[in-house]
Amino acid sequence: KFFHLQYLLTTTFYNITFQMSVFFFTLILEDDMKRVLLATDKPFAAKAVSKIQEICDKAGYQLVKLESYTSAGQLKDAVKDVHAVIVRSDLITKEIIDAAPELKIVVRGGAGYDNVDCIAASKKGVVVMNTPGVNSNAVAELAMGMAVYMARGLFTPKTGGELLGKKIGIHAYGNVGKNVARIAKGFGMTVYAFDPFVKKDVIEADGVKVVETVEDLYKTCHYVSLHIPANDKTKKSINKNLMGLMPKGATLLNTARKEVVCEEGLKFMLESRPDFKYASDIAPDNAAELNEKFAGRVFFTPKKMGAQTNEANDNAAEAAISQIVRFFEKGDITFKVN
Repeated sequence: KFFHLQYLLTTTFYNITFQMSVFFFTLILEDDMKRVLLATDKPFAAKAVSKIQEICDKAGYQLVKLESYTSAGQLKDAVKDVHAVIVRSDLITKEIIDAAPELKIVVRGGAGYDNVDCIAASKKGVVVMNTPGVNSNAVAELAMGMAVYMARGLFTPKTGGELLGKKIGIHAYGNVGKNVARIAKGFGMTVYAFDPFVKKDVIEADGVKVVETVEDLYKTCHYVSLHIPANDKTKKSINKNLMGLMPKGATLLNTARKEVVCEEGLKFMLESRPDFKYASDIAPDNAAELNEKFAGRVFFTPKKMGAQTNEANDNAAEAAISQIVRFFEKGDITFKVN
């Protein structure tokens, strides 16, 4: 009986010790586990979210989801203990960054990243990345779709025009610009481009004509498609002087940022040039006035929808989480923008 009791006590002791060890080991693992916040007030498609979850599970990361949230306070609470954040057009401000002591990386699913305070992130040692190229075909298709829509009189019964034989200018020859060029050539358009940051031979290799100045681009082309970022140098840079150079029957297409177009200059152009048209993926602040006064010559999508395709959703989501994993596992900062 004594030995039996001793055996039971010993066994119980080892069981308790083992369970406690497992408990504390689990706590350590959970503490070391990377936590990734998916913060999207306009959520990715379900398939895209499933892909993010799959990659997180494979990497041993914990995915925290904050979708369709309604206030910055919710986002501020959600970032408190995460190491990485994936966003779309969500605002990652200094206040949000300051509220996230464990944060190491923010990835914006898409090309533009002006919704992230890169200066505040740099001061905190937080890496900011975008996912260039993944949405480019979707945006390019929308730009050319708007070109057709405007040429055909917003699909009203009146007689419209054709794109065949027209000249289109691409203002900034990045990933989207390259795709616009490809599609425009399919319509039989002559394609021109201005981008001082891309070598001339690179652009010409795509069968695109290079102009030396931005003024030359606007003087030459019936259509100009904007793909410039919004920064201190480009905001309101598309002004009445530049737009005024465009030939008769010109159309300006904007799938970039609303801030790059001077709204006062745009209004002046529409008032002084009855032949001038403007289509944008981002409604200007004076959209209601422009729609009322210049119906049939302006068009604005209900929301920014350049990247709103199933394919672009999937591409951006997979790229964002894959970049986060490579960052933590290999120190890869290929797409760092700050």
